[in-house]
Amino acid sequence: MSAATEVPQPIRVVLVDLADLPARLERDPAEQLWLVGCRDGRPLALVEVDRGAGAPTLDAQLAALAAANPGGGDGWLAVPDAELPTITVVLPSVVRRLGDLETCLASLDAQDYPHFDVVVADNRREVPADDPLVAMLAARPRFRSVRAVQPGVGAARQTGVLAATGEVVAMVDDDVRTDPGWLRAFGARFARDPGLSACTGLILPAELETPAQIYFERYYGGFAGQRLFVPLTLSTGRGPLGRAQLTARDDQGQEVRRSPLYGVGAYGAGANMAFRRQALLDVGGFDPALGTGTPAQGGEDLQILIDLLWAGGRVRYEPAAFVHHRHRRGYDELVRQLRMGGTGLTATLTALVSRDPRHLLGLGLQVPVAARRLAGQTLARVRGRRVDDPGPATPQPPAYPRELVQQELLGMPGGPLAYLRSRRGVRRWTREHPQHQTSP
Repeated sequence: MSAATEVPQPIRVVLVDLADLPARLERDPAEQLWLVGCRDGRPLALVEVDRGAGAPTLDAQLAALAAANPGGGDGWLAVPDAELPTITVVLPSVVRRLGDLETCLASLDAQDYPHFDVVVADNRREVPADDPLVAMLAARPRFRSVRAVQPGVGAARQTGVLAATGEVVAMVDDDVRTDPGWLRAFGARFARDPGLSACTGLILPAELETPAQIYFERYYGGFAGQRLFVPLTLSTGRGPLGRAQLTARDDQGQEVRRSPLYGVGAYGAGANMAFRRQALLDVGGFDPALGTGTPAQGGEDLQILIDLLWAGGRVRYEPAAFVHHRHRRGYDELVRQLRMGGTGLTATLTALVSRDPRHLLGLGLQVPVAARRLAGQTLARVRGRRVDDPGPATPQPPAYPRELVQQELLGMPGGPLAYLRSRRGVRRWTREHPQHQTSP
């Protein structure tokens, strides 16, 4: 990290019911706070609070929380248990970060949902004799593990899908802590909308204690690239010259925004997703040549959302289904993650084109727009601005290290070749292990 870059200080992340906001602020002496305002357990807005010298008044900083929609309620969540779909949670893991994994499993065990089970897709190459996973699952009767021996998280997710028994398959990563109402928010949406193919949710930071965690969350918006607190329904249509357009509509059916299909990653990531199992199988499921643990290094979550939308499905973004993700603490880890993200993005686009050449036309037409947007985001980060629009009352954050921007961009050119290498590896692995197939 450049010595000239100001190092951000730790920030406390707090979920607070808006009715309890004054008392909560009085009890919490932290100088830097990220307040997630909730009502009836549903996140409505996030506000940064800076109590340092020279900061705007507290009332000005809290204006966004005061303006958060107080009405509407969550009556849709009151779906009778008998009408809720069965859900299988698929958790891919290489069982390394045992503390994070135990936190994730405990949060899943505490879900307020009548009929669900959990499948840990064990993606380790070798299982030790004193396997810690056995003890973690032993006292949890709804939990089981399946061996996902093919390398890569894409293959592990697919193995979990094939082993799932639920009508809906929910996905989390092993460094995530789920909210107790997470599954009910997903289940209610699928129950109310029989034509829904997938649902993504809000990913909040579990902690912001290190500069790396703060950089990732503040300048990238975390895993989904932005923090949205309004439910949206996503679908595709054909624009000029056959371009695939992604349309986001609110609950009143009003169009909120339109963007290229390939930008759907802004609405969700593999750490927090749910799918109708049959919809996954109908499009072939997750590409085993994508994801962490393969040369492609990522992108399996983006691939499956695009495949579902390309096939005419609808995807729901539901902030009430939220989780807390523990971002990588080390700066070197963040550098590697961003470079992998750049590689994974272009590897995913290569995968899409290789399976359906019609994507090539859509990508070609949208490259200029995407390039301008990427340039704007890059410039904003270098200047120390966030991906979202903070508003005048938000404190100005420290500058973003230029090295991180460079690493993300440096990873992109290698994606196409990385995907081709990964595909060759999958074919070779399949020939050598015909008993372990991940095709539906």
